[in-house]
Amino acid sequence: MVDHLANTEINSQRIAAVENCFGASGQPLALPGRVLLGEGILTKECRKKPKPRIFFLFNDILVYGSIIINKRKYNSQHIIPLEDVTLETLPDTLQMKNRWMIKTSKKSFVVSAASLTERKEWISHLEECIKHLLTKTGRQPCREPAAPWIPDKATDICMRCTHTKFSALTRRHHCRKCGFVVCADCSRQRFLMPRLSPKPLRVCNLCYRQLLAEKKEEAEADRRQAEPIRSAVGYEPSSGDDSDKSDDEKAEQWPADTEFYTSQVSWSAFHS
Repeated sequence: MVDHLANTEINSQRIAAVENCFGASGQPLALPGRVLLGEGILTKECRKKPKPRIFFLFNDILVYGSIIINKRKYNSQHIIPLEDVTLETLPDTLQMKNRWMIKTSKKSFVVSAASLTERKEWISHLEECIKHLLTKTGRQPCREPAAPWIPDKATDICMRCTHTKFSALTRRHHCRKCGFVVCADCSRQRFLMPRLSPKPLRVCNLCYRQLLAEKKEEAEADRRQAEPIRSAVGYEPSSGDDSDKSDDEKAEQWPADTEFYTSQVSWSAFHS
């Protein structure tokens, strides 16, 4: 189907229509060989509350954005390369049905469809496109996806210290490593995670210690690897040693069966 539609006028018109709906705020989407396979409205579980979002599935990217006027105007365009996508089907909750997670190295989030049939169609088409791209490029699937953010309404207290209560004056924050909702005292640290951002990001205290330990282990591994080279050229490394040690801390186990929201009616359509 992709080969059949790739150079057709109808495909060019469909892509141009999507570009026009996003207007000047969106990025150009027309590329040689790119095909628009389907579109639909899915409910995205956002930080504050679930919101309807328009999704467009191409043979190499997934595009979504906010709905201003349905089928006429969208904004806040996001473009996700399908090579970086993995999927995880999630169980229904009392509030949300037909859920699954879209996971990438930079961002992971949960969406839900209006029906089980729609979810099956979306997942089937996504998996087919991802498989084709990975076979074509020889890349491996994303092995370290970003953690999804826990919605604000999932908890009234900090998910690390478990005693700070959130209010109009006590803000919620999110750890960029684990996605937990945490208070300011439990997330004062910043850590550079290049795959997520070129700038240091907010992380909770527990993740900060874990990241520091991982960084120290990597540095030690690099030192051991370089040791034979230094010995071969008669170089003696400094005897200085970084004696900083991180304290062990047991993380509070947060219940994974917290139920969140109610889904709204949505629709999907795939081109055949």
